[in-house]
Amino acid sequence: MPPSVYSASHASTIIDDDRHNESSDPTSFGEGADPKLDPFLVQFEENDPANPMNWPVLKKWYITFLGGILVLNATFASSAPSSIVPQLTHQFGFSDEVGTLTISLFVAGYCVGPILWGPLSEQYGRRPIFLIAFLVYTAFQLGNALAQNTAQILMFRFLGGTFAASPLTNSGALIADIWDARTRGTALAIFTLAPFAGPALGPTVAGFIVVAGLSWRWVFWVMTIFAGVCLVGIVFTLPETYAPIILLEKAKRLRKETGNENYYAPIEKIEAISVAKRVNNVLAKPFVILIREPMLIAITIYMSFVYGCLYLLFEAYPIVFTEGHRFNAGISGLMFLPIPVGGMSAVVIYLLVFNPRYERAMEKHAPDPVPPEFRLELAIIASPFFAISFFWFAWTSFPTISFAAPMMSGLILGWSLCWIFVWLFSTISLTCTRLSLRLLLLRPLYSVVLLEPRFRCSRDKCTTN
Repeated sequence: MPPSVYSASHASTIIDDDRHNESSDPTSFGEGADPKLDPFLVQFEENDPANPMNWPVLKKWYITFLGGILVLNATFASSAPSSIVPQLTHQFGFSDEVGTLTISLFVAGYCVGPILWGPLSEQYGRRPIFLIAFLVYTAFQLGNALAQNTAQILMFRFLGGTFAASPLTNSGALIADIWDARTRGTALAIFTLAPFAGPALGPTVAGFIVVAGLSWRWVFWVMTIFAGVCLVGIVFTLPETYAPIILLEKAKRLRKETGNENYYAPIEKIEAISVAKRVNNVLAKPFVILIREPMLIAITIYMSFVYGCLYLLFEAYPIVFTEGHRFNAGISGLMFLPIPVGGMSAVVIYLLVFNPRYERAMEKHAPDPVPPEFRLELAIIASPFFAISFFWFAWTSFPTISFAAPMMSGLILGWSLCWIFVWLFSTISLTCTRLSLRLLLLRPLYSVVLLEPRFRCSRDKCTTN
């Protein structure tokens, strides 16, 4: 008896509210096959425990937590070296501008990674891509810890960022694989803490390593150990969550058990395409969509600007708190903690106030999806406060003013960042499910543009007041 038809829609992005029918997605369901007429088309049975949507809630939350930790690891590694730039400059004799490259090159790797990891995860599944990418990423962290010259450090940082982009690209897809539209918003709100909590925690940990009198290499050793622990978690606890790959394995098993070679999964019936067309789909199509969709252009540029502003603080905080207020690297790193605290408060407010309103909106619009503009309210409220937090920080950053004043601006910054990220992620996903993750590669690209100048005029002005 052939397996029955899987009726639930499936997506490969963070949030889609079932807005797009993935039956048009060849990587999910194949092309030209009617499952009602083809008894050998392998799909999930009703309430099939192999379907990630039907997994136990605790298992789903563990996978969500693991995905968040992987993103936290990748973003932690992006900012941690900011506390050891003086030691690197002293040992290898390079300039402050080259020292900034230890951050900006890692973030530049975020631009290259999504081009690889997004399409590969749709072709081979989430688990093998997470496993391979994190294994190589861990190796490059080890390479940084053992680096003997400037070229090695910069090269390993760029390559490390490229492979660190795997969890940044695919962890959101991991969430979409296992949560339905009603519960996905809650998981996303909690998950959103990771992309900016990691960069905020990196300088704190690295700062206390410096204060303890340990070598700068210990920052990279800690990052290597952290990456290794996450790698163990992937190896032993991360299952495959991508439905087309699960169905492919099911089809292989049925062929082996029954001896009938007619059983097939939808992904096996995808027509072969040329290399040129595949490259066009991966590289060119996201930019074509950006050109044709002005709203996507605006959203992507704003998202890039917001993330770039966050990374600018990794240069500004040491200037204000280490050079201006004469704090050591450890205490200076603690000044970042209000940012994740503000983010956590934003999640609590979202879950208590906004999420119940969204659930009521889903019931009101059913069976149609909730319009993506509904979440725009988050950005409308948060965006002015995001700008206010930077004015607050800038106007109180002088050494003659208490350190608490610029530090507390991080609470508003973290809260506004969280709500902006929730809106931006969900809106891009709703607008373009298949290519949304690759569209996000422009975000770190703009971060690199912002980081590179390093606002030397601001540094001179701050240190002379």
